[in-house]
Amino acid sequence: MRAYRNDVEAFVKWCADVGIEAPFPASVETVCRFLEDQGETKCTSTVKRRLYAIRKVHRLLDLPDPTYAEDINLTLRRVRRSKRSRPKQAKGLTRGYLEAFLASEPDTPMGLRNRAMMSLGYDLLTRRSELVALRDDDFEPAHNGTYRFLIRRSKSDPFGFGRLAFCSTRSADLLEAWLDWRGSKTSWLFCPIYQNVPIDRSLSTTTVKRVIKSAAARCGEPPEVVKTFSGHSMRIGAAQDLLCRGLDTVGIMRAGGWKSVNVLARYLEQADHNPWV
Repeated sequence: MRAYRNDVEAFVKWCADVGIEAPFPASVETVCRFLEDQGETKCTSTVKRRLYAIRKVHRLLDLPDPTYAEDINLTLRRVRRSKRSRPKQAKGLTRGYLEAFLASEPDTPMGLRNRAMMSLGYDLLTRRSELVALRDDDFEPAHNGTYRFLIRRSKSDPFGFGRLAFCSTRSADLLEAWLDWRGSKTSWLFCPIYQNVPIDRSLSTTTVKRVIKSAAARCGEPPEVVKTFSGHSMRIGAAQDLLCRGLDTVGIMRAGGWKSVNVLARYLEQADHNPWV
C-alpha cells in the first residue's frame, strides 16, 4: 500500500510538472507519456506497478479507466524492451550462511532474538513482513519438540486463508530460549528491545534486513556481498536448499506458499544444484 501511494504521488507530481492540472481522470495519452518518462530511470517492475496504482485510483474514484487501452499496452512493452538488464535478485541465505550467521550473534537478549528470527524465517520460508507479523497464538506444539505455524496473511494471500508451516528442532530450541527471556509482556513473537526490556510492538521489516546484513558483515563478507543480502534472503536460500536436497517444484511451492512457477524459478536459478548429493 505504501508503494502504491508513492506511485500515485509520483504520477500527480509528474502531471503538475508537465502542466496537467487534473491528473484524474487521466487520458490514455497522459498515461503513455508518464510510463515512457518513468521508463527512462525506473526498472520495469516499478513502471508496471505505477500503472496498476493509476488503475486502482480510477476504480476507487469510480472514474473511466484508461489503463486497458492498447496504446498503453504497447507503451509498456516498449519500456520492457528498452530494459536489457536482468532483474536484481537478493542473495540466498542458504544453510552454510545461516549456520555462520547464527554463530556470529552475541550472547545477549538481542542475539537470542536474532538467532531465533533468522532460523525460523529460514525454516518457514517467510517473507520479512510475514515473519514480523507472527504472534504467540500463531504457533502450537507439533511433534518431536517442534512447532506448527500459521502464516495468516501474505502478499500472495491478501484474504488471509493462511498457510501451515513447520520449524526444525533447532528453531524450536532457539525460539524457546528467546521466549523464556522475553516473557509474556507482549504477544508479538519478535519485538524490539530497548534498554534490555522487550517492547510491546512488532519489529519493523527494516530490522529483519538489518539483522541479516549485520550478520553477513560480522562473518567477514565483503561489502559488495553484504549488499546483496536482504530481508528476502531467508526465503530464497531455503528454497534453493530444498531444490539441492531433491524436493520437486510442487513441494517447494507448497512449503513457501508460491502461486507462480515463474517467480519461484527466478529464485532457484542461482541454486548450486547437484543431483548426486
